Amino acid sequence: MRVPSSLGWFIMAAGLLVASVPAAAQQDYPKQPIKVIASSGPGGLSDIFIRAVGDELQRRWGQPLIVDNRPGGSNNIAGRACADAKPDGYTICIIPESVFLYNPYMFKTMPFDPEKGLTPISHLFDILQVIVVNASLKVKTLEELAELSKKQKGTLSYIAPAIGQDIVFETLIKETGADLVRVPFRGGGEAVTALMTGTTPIASLGLGNVIGHLKGGKMVAIAIHGHQRSPLFPDVPTLREIGYKGDFSNSTFGLWAPAGTPPEIIDKLHREIRDIAMAPDFKQKRLIDRGLTPQFLSPAETRTWLDELRPITDRIAKTSSMVPR
Repeated sequence: MRVPSSLGWFIMAAGLLVASVPAAAQQDYPKQPIKVIASSGPGGLSDIFIRAVGDELQRRWGQPLIVDNRPGGSNNIAGRACADAKPDGYTICIIPESVFLYNPYMFKTMPFDPEKGLTPISHLFDILQVIVVNASLKVKTLEELAELSKKQKGTLSYIAPAIGQDIVFETLIKETGADLVRVPFRGGGEAVTALMTGTTPIASLGLGNVIGHLKGGKMVAIAIHGHQRSPLFPDVPTLREIGYKGDFSNSTFGLWAPAGTPPEIIDKLHREIRDIAMAPDFKQKRLIDRGLTPQFLSPAETRTWLDELRPITDRIAKTSSMVPR
């Protein structure tokens, strides 16, 4: 049956209108403030970073990023809140990728499925970790720390923010015979306070959290948790240099959105944030000077990166005491 010409034109116009909706959504976005759910507490490295990005985005878009700090639950609290949000681009989250790599091992029942509930915007940066001690311990090397712990059995505690850092401590304890006790914590700011007061005098923390304290002599760096020395503290050896031979993974952060968020919005967020973060001045002051290694992978690159990292993190998780048996 022949379609009347007027109806044909109507169908064509409707099709063109539908096709233009994604482009229009991207062009108009954002029309209102964007909420960023952060798994770290106020003052943590990722919290400071995303607030700095928000200042720049507001200058460009005229809309602020509203940071909603939800620490705890091994980052599952923030991840689930993000996954449960409406997928319209007005709720995103900055969380460690350990939620994907380690948490499925740590929890016999996950409160949400990160693979199905979240979609990547960008793998943002790696955090250069450093093993540090309160200067009051008066130790400068791993050997000295181990000897002190044997004299003060059961009294020296440490903070490890994730399985990747905890397995390093576990391995070092086995190799040196150190007597150290792991304690939990909720975020970088809380960990630094515990370290400074001596409540928990040993930790593996993001270098950016402790730069000022290291320079001020209130903390002492034992080793860089990485493959290369930091240009900020070139005299501090790496784990490999002090004899560590096991697997380890970096602490990393990514930007994610609820699954189903329009890809046009995802791509716009990635492009804008990458452009802001990779500008020379911002990159130096907000990332490199804080011990953060810029990455800013695309959504597709982030998925590939996670897949490539899984064999290493699987091995680490299967040997960590943090994983329930």
